[in-house]
Amino acid sequence: MSGPTPAVAAVRMAVRRELASLPAGAHVLVACSGGPDSLALAAATAFVAPRAGLTAGAAIVDHGWHPASASVASVAAAACELLGLAPVRVLDVAADVVTGQGGPEAAARDARYAALDREADAQGASLVLLGHTLDDQAETVLLGLARGSGARSLAGMPARRGRLVRPLLGLSRSTTRAACADLGLEPHDDPANDDPAYARVRVRRALAELTDALGPALPAALARTAEQLALDAEALEAYAGDLLARARTDAGYDVAMLAAAPDAVRRRALLAAARSAGSPGSALGSRHVLALDGLVVGRPGRGGVHLPGGLVAVRRCGTLSLAAPGEARDEE
Repeated sequence: MSGPTPAVAAVRMAVRRELASLPAGAHVLVACSGGPDSLALAAATAFVAPRAGLTAGAAIVDHGWHPASASVASVAAAACELLGLAPVRVLDVAADVVTGQGGPEAAARDARYAALDREADAQGASLVLLGHTLDDQAETVLLGLARGSGARSLAGMPARRGRLVRPLLGLSRSTTRAACADLGLEPHDDPANDDPAYARVRVRRALAELTDALGPALPAALARTAEQLALDAEALEAYAGDLLARARTDAGYDVAMLAAAPDAVRRRALLAAARSAGSPGSALGSRHVLALDGLVVGRPGRGGVHLPGGLVAVRRCGTLSLAAPGEARDEE
C-alpha cells in the first residue's frame, strides 16, 4: 500500500510537529476558510490528531462580505465534517464590524481572531491552528518594508503567539494546493485574493514579479529574514522591558536613565510605556515614538507630546509622565 504523496506528507509532518507537545486528550481548533491553505491544514489535522490521542474541531469565519459568503462557509464546514473534525461551527462576523483603525483588512483580522478566541474557549481548545504559509510570511515582510516598519513588523507573523499556531509557515502555497489536489479536496478560491483594492493582493503580485526577476528562492529568503528579525526583536524588547522597570518612579519614568540607553532599546521602552498608559497600540506609529524620544533626549522646555487615546506625555523635574491633558505641566 503506497503512502501519502510528498505534499500531503509535508503538511502532516508540519502539523505533527506542532501538536507533539500536547497531552493526550487535548483539543485543538482549526480555522478553516475553505481555501487551499486552511483546507490542507484541516485535512492534516484530522489525520494527525486522533493518532496522537487528541481531538480536533473547526471554525469557519463568515464576514458576510458578499452574497455567496454564507454558501462558501457552509461548503467549508461540510468539508471539515467529512474530514472528521468535530465540532464544526460557522462564526458570523457581520460586515459592519469590520471597519475601523488600520483599514478593513486589519479590522477584519482583529474581528476574526476575536471570534476564533471565543470559539476556542467554547470548545476548550488548547491551540488554534491557522493556515498561513511561507508565501504569506514573505508578503507580510514586503508589506512591512513598504510601510517603513521596524524590526517587529518585519519579523512577520510569529509561528506561535499564545495559543495561536501557524504550522505551515515553512511550506509554500503550492505545497498546500498540491496536498488538496492529491487528497481529492476542492478548495474555494476567494475572488478577493485577486482584487487589487487590497494591499496584500498588490504585494502578492509584486512578490511574483520580484520572484521572476530574482529567482524562486526569494519567498523563502524573506521568510528567513523574518525569522532572524523576530529573534532580534525579542531580545531588544526584553532589554526594553528591563529598562522600563528600572526607570519607573512613582511619578513616571526617570528621564536620565532612559536617555542613557541605546536608541533601539529606549524607543521600544517608550512605545511600551505609551501602550501601558492606555494609548492603543494599533494607532501608535513611529512618529509618536520619535516625538516621545525627542522629549526624553532633547532639552527641557519642549511642549508635551499628544498620543492616540487622549494621552499627553510631558517631562517635568527629570521625569517623563503620560497622563490625560492638563494633569501635568512640562518643565520650565
